[in-house]
Amino acid sequence: MRITAVETYHVAPRWLFVRIGTDTGVEGWGEPVVEGYSRSTETLVHEMGELLVGEDPRRVEHLWQALYRGSYYRGGPHIMSAISGIEQALWDITGKALGVPVHELFGGAVRDRIRMYAHSMDVTPEGAPAAARAAVARGFDAIKIGVSAPMSPMPTARVLDAEAARILAVREAVGPDVDVAIDFHGRLLPDAAIALIRRIEPAELLFIEEPVLPENPAALLRVQQATGARLATGERLFTRWGFREVIESQAAQILQPDLSHAGGISETRRIAAAAETYYQLIAPHNPLGPISLAAGLQIAACTPNFLIQEHPTVADRSDLGVGLLTTPFEIEDGHIARPTGPGLGIEVDLDAVRARALTTHWRTPQLRHPDGSVADW
Repeated sequence: MRITAVETYHVAPRWLFVRIGTDTGVEGWGEPVVEGYSRSTETLVHEMGELLVGEDPRRVEHLWQALYRGSYYRGGPHIMSAISGIEQALWDITGKALGVPVHELFGGAVRDRIRMYAHSMDVTPEGAPAAARAAVARGFDAIKIGVSAPMSPMPTARVLDAEAARILAVREAVGPDVDVAIDFHGRLLPDAAIALIRRIEPAELLFIEEPVLPENPAALLRVQQATGARLATGERLFTRWGFREVIESQAAQILQPDLSHAGGISETRRIAAAAETYYQLIAPHNPLGPISLAAGLQIAACTPNFLIQEHPTVADRSDLGVGLLTTPFEIEDGHIARPTGPGLGIEVDLDAVRARALTTHWRTPQLRHPDGSVADW
């Protein structure tokens, strides 16, 4: 079996898919994208594709090493996202060629269904509790909310009080049987993050995501030690080397590698194994489409220290594959059943993908503080 073609498709609202073809007719799909920079990532995918044509797609580890180590410069969001999507597609081909789901190639299943959490990102005082109740009404028993934006890195006490009041109102709205997580998006300085976490302690949150940015594990550890909060981070970290300091410092208890950014399926499994030695859990990040989700579900199925899978909760359910996959994923009682089909367990409708082509490319929103300075998104 040899690779014959590497093709890409921009898909609304902001996704990039890759399809790898072979001389046997077996094809694999992946989702390589940097949100806001899909075209530059696409260029990297095609440049890497030039190295792949003629290779055996089942040599997944060898090709991963060639793409990662063979170009001298390593890591970063663009290179790793391109590699991640390609690697997903290679595993998809390998699983299909063998007639087994990818998780069977990583030691087999350790669970029969995968718990999901829904986004509930209304940040208005009136809308946030109602949005949370609506997510629960759809069957979810775990949701994630966010802090307001733009947010000063050192907000006033009045702003912190208002944020805390909204978060506590969400907890009251959904009751004690629903897990609530919150994403700080790295917008706060450590002192401000500590102040807000102390205010929302009665909410007993599942985790607090990116209370500060992840590039400084010492600052993250300071927040954890000052509050005792259960912290999560990792969507902006790449490869096992990028996660090493956070894992070894135990600055976070929950790691969030992104299957479309961190290095793909194999690399996420390695990150999870390293985290397991420090009694840390993984909750894979996924604000993207159904192929990224499919890859995440394969990891969830075979990883003992998996906690929960992120679900971006798009209104038309296209992130679950509605209108894109021949058999979309179904969420029942807040879970998705373990995939049993070969490869990633999905069949992509190529005509539907082409019909959903982007006409304009999504760009990351630019936020500004009242004084005109740049605010963190």
